[in-house]
Order: sequence, then structure tokens, then C-alpha cells
Amino acid sequence: MSSDLGFPDRYNAAEDLLTRNAGRADDVVCIDAEGPHTYGELTSRAGRFAALLAREGIAPEQRVALCLTDTFDFPACFLGALQHGAVPVPLNTRLTTKDYRYMLADCRARALVVSPSLLPTIEGALTSSVEHVFVTGAGAAGQTSLADALEPASPERRFADTREGDMAFWLYTSGTTGHPKGVVHAHRHLVETADLYATPTLGIGPDDVVFSAAKLFFAYGLGNALTFPMAVGAQAVLLEGPPTPEAVATIFREHGPTIFFGVPTLFGMLLAQESLLPRKEDLRLRLCVSAGEALPPELSRRWKERTGIDILDGLGSTEALHIFLSNRVGAIRAGSSGVPVDGYSLRLVGDDNVELEGEALGNLEVRGPTTAMMYWNRRDKTKATFRGEWMGTGDKYRRDADGYYYFEGRADDLMKVGGIWVSPFEVESTLLEHGAVLECAVVAHPDHDELIKPKAFVVLRDGHDASNALGDELAEFVRGRLASYKRPRWVEFVPELPRTATGKIQRFRLREA
Repeated sequence: MSSDLGFPDRYNAAEDLLTRNAGRADDVVCIDAEGPHTYGELTSRAGRFAALLAREGIAPEQRVALCLTDTFDFPACFLGALQHGAVPVPLNTRLTTKDYRYMLADCRARALVVSPSLLPTIEGALTSSVEHVFVTGAGAAGQTSLADALEPASPERRFADTREGDMAFWLYTSGTTGHPKGVVHAHRHLVETADLYATPTLGIGPDDVVFSAAKLFFAYGLGNALTFPMAVGAQAVLLEGPPTPEAVATIFREHGPTIFFGVPTLFGMLLAQESLLPRKEDLRLRLCVSAGEALPPELSRRWKERTGIDILDGLGSTEALHIFLSNRVGAIRAGSSGVPVDGYSLRLVGDDNVELEGEALGNLEVRGPTTAMMYWNRRDKTKATFRGEWMGTGDKYRRDADGYYYFEGRADDLMKVGGIWVSPFEVESTLLEHGAVLECAVVAHPDHDELIKPKAFVVLRDGHDASNALGDELAEFVRGRLASYKRPRWVEFVPELPRTATGKIQRFRLREA
């Protein structure tokens, strides 16, 4: 018997992803620093982790925190928790003890699985609810080794009796304006991101090798490196450490991914050190994807020129789980986030919450089957973001006559100069066309009369020195390409831009500075 949504009344996401690959037991599901791992190994290890949770008395719907680097243990523990009916809660691996203390208390985790390199930071954050700590790899340092705990466990073959709409897993937002929020997702959401986006938009298939610079604890990375390949029987390359240009280039050379998921900053860094990249003819890439922040047209152009590969820019969010607005192969519009992914509806509303028709600039809202159930324990934020079927994204977008959407900034990033709206992204994209600019951010800044004008913070490429003359040159460079009022009145050179743990520029910190 099936629901009206096309899912059976009894549905478990781990059962779906694992059993659909039952005939691929000897095929590689992922490659990490230890080597290749097969679908059969993943099914066995996930089943043993499910059995371990049962043995330790973890009940269905109780939370299991995962503070794990990108290794084979992540998908095994994530899927094993789902198989048992527990709720895996992946945690950002770049946080502080204070951050972890808040999240562990907020989600009331009964168990924690942690990589040894992260144990010293999170150990001081353990709350009274955390009764079991399992450390992966070597170096348990007084805690229980996950390998030792799994050793006596026979793989659990039964899957929890869950439904498609049951709470399955949580992901925490990056918390740029306060405490991070626990975003609650259902079992059906995982595979729907593959069915609605990955398969039709990317054409992903069993012969693909995917590499995601975004880590598995991100919504973006979870889809890229776990859900998408498993949905079709492909394989993923997992990078345990940070995605530096050197590490990414090494993976391109040694593992030959066919699909690469990155973010604009990383594409820029790779182009700044393009000698690291393999020659165009030595790349196996057929497609690149960018999300996290809008992709400047200049970066897209330079990447295509250097590699011969298109970048599909898109927009997703933790709350929607993955990309719901995207460019398409053969229909890329530079500077645009594309058109709605099939299965999702978008609308623009004014500050009065009235929907805007036709060509317009407004607040972007999305409606679709993968939007989250709620923010855990944050009823006020839930009501403000999830309004009936529609979810506010917090982004300002412009829609053109052909239905393509263009990012204009976060709702609190746009500025009015002389009574006219100015998009910081448009000014930033123009600055990036200058050969001296590696990256930049534009924010609103008051002049001596307390009138708002654009101010640019610029990181220079190697070989260029900061000077007043260069600042003036950059301002004039923008003036020559955009309306005069959009040019930055001040240019401040900085060694780096402040970013969240997810890599997004923290413009509010620049405004405060």
C-alpha cells in the first residue's frame, strides 16, 4: 500500500539506499584515505552499527551525534542510525567546544561518534545526556573504540518500521546571526533530492565518480557524496582533510572524478593556482556544480576557459536539503542561479508579503517536497521561516522575463544608494573581473553625512600590492562598467575575508568593522 506521495506506508531511507544496491555488493561505493570500500561492506557495517545501537539501549527517535571527518565511517554510521530508527545528527567538524556543548544539549544526543582528531575539542562539551562515546580509527584516548564495539555485533538485517514522513535526521545551520538551529528532515527527503535534482539535472549514473569539496556534514555535501551516488550505484571520493587547492588537484589526478561539487571560493582558489590543475585533456570531469554562494560570471568564464568544463550554479539550503534552483546543461546564463528544479515552485514577495508577478525584485520563497519539518525547539523561528507550504530563503532575487533568477544579496545585505537599490553581488562580480582581485565583499557603509554608500573589502592576488592608487583604480574600474552610484566609495585591502564554518562570507562582520 502506498501513500498519495508515491512512497509506501512503511519507508526507511537507509533500507531504500542500501537495498537498491544489493546487486552491487562488490562495486565500490566510496574511496577514502584507507582505500576503496564496497556497497557490500557498507551494508554490513551499517547493519553492525544498527545492532550496536540496539545493544546499548538507544531507542528509536533518540539522537546520535556524528562528529566525523569524511571517511567510510560517516555513511556507515549515518545509515546505520537510520536503519535502527535513531536520528543521526551530523555536526560541523570546524566548531569550538562551546558550539558543541550547545548542540549536544539542544539535540539531547544519547550517543556520540567522533573522529580521533576531533575528540579533544568535543570531549569538554559532553553533556549528561551523552551516555555512549565511540571513537573511530586509532586513538580512542580512554573512550570506547568504535571498531572494538562493532566487533562482536552481527549485522542487523531488519530495518526500523518508519514512515516516509517520520523524523529521520537533523542538520544544524551555520548560526551566522545567533545560535545554530537544528533543521529536522524526514526519511523521504534524502532520495527525493536525488530523484528531483541529481538524476534529471546532472544525469548522474552508475559510471560516475563524484567528488564533493563540501563535507558530508553539510546538506550540500550529504547529497553530493552520499545520497546521489548511492541512488544510482555510483562511487564517491572522500577527502578527510580540508579541500585545499593542492588536495583537490591531487584527487583530480589520482581518482579522475567525473562530477565535481565545489563552492565559488574554491573555484577561485583553484584558478589562482591553476598550475596545480591537470591539463584540460587529462581531466575526466564532465560537469562541475557550484552552490553555497552565487557564482560570479567571471569565475565561471575563467573556469570554462581553463578546464573546458561548465559549472552549473544553483541555490539550495539546509532547510530545503539540496538545490532547488539551478542552471541546466546547455542552458547556462552567466550570473544567474537558473530556473526552478522540477518539483519545486518559487515566488518573489515584497516586504509586505504580497507576491510579485513577472519581472521583479523581491524576497525569494520556495515550495517543494524536501523542505524541513521545523527547527527543533525554535517555534518562533519555525513560524517565521515556514509559512504554510512556502519557506522563506532570506535571499533577495531578481527574476527576468524568461523566468531566470539572479541573486541580489541576502535580505539584509542590499543597500539603497540615493534611493536606488544596489546589489553587492553585482559590484563584487565586476571587481572580480579586474586582474588584481582574488576575492572581495561589498557592504553598506555610511559617509560623513550618514548616507549609505558601497564599501569594498578586497583580497589581492599574489604579485599585487595594496595602495591608494590601486584602490582608486578599482573604483574607476567599476564606474566604467556599472552605473556611477554603484562604484565603491572606499576600498579596503584585507588579507582574508571573514567566513562562516560553511565558507560563506560574513558580511555583517565587515559592516560592524
